[in-house]
Amino acid sequence: MFRKFDLIFISRLCIGLLFFNLSFVSLTRAEVKVVDDLGETVILTQPAQRIVSLAPHITETLFSAGAGDKIVGAVSYSDYPEAAKAIPRVGGYPSLDLERIVSLKPDLVIAWTENNPNQIDKLKKFALNIFITDPHHPEDIAKTIQRFGILAGTEKTANKATDDFIRHYNSLKKRFSTKKKVKVFYQIWNKPIMTVSSKSLISDVIELCGGENVFANLNVATPRISLEAVLTSKSDVIISGGMGTARPEWLDEWRKWRELPAVKNNQLYYIDPSLMQRVGPRILQGADHLCEKLELARN
Repeated sequence: MFRKFDLIFISRLCIGLLFFNLSFVSLTRAEVKVVDDLGETVILTQPAQRIVSLAPHITETLFSAGAGDKIVGAVSYSDYPEAAKAIPRVGGYPSLDLERIVSLKPDLVIAWTENNPNQIDKLKKFALNIFITDPHHPEDIAKTIQRFGILAGTEKTANKATDDFIRHYNSLKKRFSTKKKVKVFYQIWNKPIMTVSSKSLISDVIELCGGENVFANLNVATPRISLEAVLTSKSDVIISGGMGTARPEWLDEWRKWRELPAVKNNQLYYIDPSLMQRVGPRILQGADHLCEKLELARN
């Protein structure tokens, strides 16, 4: 027979073991494992609370995933949404302030393949958790939103944003992708003349809207091209991006080349580059504008 003291001891021991097991389960569930776009598994002991963003589109995507309030550092030009402008700066995406990044004591750094690889390697030596993104297609953006939600513990918001993105994408695809093809020349810059190939997300958006990127077959994502190449492309539409928030003056310089169908039919358009040239959630807003322009060209 157990004595009363023994029963009390055993009872307390069982309760203690129960709480220990619950605590262990809680800790196990809190651990986060996500594979980045380079195939590397990032493991966090708990969802990230201090995140440094190394590209403007990463900042936008984090906000979309519900993790904007967890960003403690971001690169220059991280200007959307409005709250992003108040985040401390850590340099520009091609030239990072490594000392500043380390001083912020992040539990997660989210980088882009366009960041300086030597600087990313240096950050890894500080034993920082680094997740690298490399989106090339709209579907990649949806996956990125979802993974950011897992990393930051904001899955509910991220999953809704992902669903909304996919729904928007499928709606555009259903409406425009089977329409009559329109030849599109997308111009990033004028000196030198720069465009996009099929390796760029912008080319996917052109196809989504039922367009044909006239320079899709070039070997690099943002190739430099000659004036002669543009003149022989017989583009129906010219879309310009640029670097600012206003229509660039050089777009209208094409008007002197009347042999271009786009010029002849007055199909020269500007779309805010922050919508089209950032590989983030607002790319579908850019797609809305682009699809509208191509529809005008068809008519």
